[in-house]
Amino acid sequence: MPRTPFQALWLPVLAALGFFAVTWPVWRWLWFEWMSNEYYSHGLLILPVAAFLAVQRFRHDKELAYRPGQGSIYGILLLGIALAVYLYFLQQRAYYLAAFAMIGMLAGLIWAIAGTTVVKKLAFPIGYLTLMVPLPFVDRVTLPLALFTGYCSGSIVQFLGMDITIVGNSISLPNADLVVGAQCSGVNSLITLLALLVLVAYLLEGPVWSRVALVLLAIPLALIGNIIRVATLLFVARSWGADAAFTYYHDYSGILFFVAVLLLIVPITRVLQFGRLRAEVI
Repeated sequence: MPRTPFQALWLPVLAALGFFAVTWPVWRWLWFEWMSNEYYSHGLLILPVAAFLAVQRFRHDKELAYRPGQGSIYGILLLGIALAVYLYFLQQRAYYLAAFAMIGMLAGLIWAIAGTTVVKKLAFPIGYLTLMVPLPFVDRVTLPLALFTGYCSGSIVQFLGMDITIVGNSISLPNADLVVGAQCSGVNSLITLLALLVLVAYLLEGPVWSRVALVLLAIPLALIGNIIRVATLLFVARSWGADAAFTYYHDYSGILFFVAVLLLIVPITRVLQFGRLRAEVI
């Protein structure tokens, strides 16, 4: 007797419900982090983007049609290992590690139910989910980057003739004393830009070296853009005072400079020999 659609889908539906029931504590933690952690506010967008890419894969590739009985024993093995790791880290309240294990569980679940071909085709959407997980050690790099940004920005304005004194991440102007803090370290822009360039590298057709180069460019683009932004902030503070620089310019300049960096992506992809959008994402 042929299977009805309901009979064919009962296992994936139950597996999905069980997955979200078990992983609910981590989803709740992720939501709190996305809403409160300024470095990972973009994490809220990663999940729908990954889901969209997975749906597009199913739409364009007939090999991805779900057929009962095509699962793999290796998927069950991965699921079991990832579940054990997940439960351990959850018990230790190491939520970010539990989140990575949760993504491993998802891969194992898909592999166990849908088979090797499907999990290979969905490798990028699944892997892209790792960029939604906040890392606790990000705060540790903000001070070194703030020192680096302060020194480079101060050196630029000194070269252009402005009288300033640089001590660590403190910059003294004739009319103001400024501190280059965590918000000016560029970490926020770096993390967001990295997630965006990884996505662009996947969406466009191109050689492997181009994809790697584009992702690596996230570091210099974010750092250079942030250094120029802080340098211009020093000019504003020198000309109109610290209140004008930090009350108005500081907040809006971050958005403007990030948009400027985004506009550079188009010519950069052309230089790196990227082509059109991949057929399976249109």
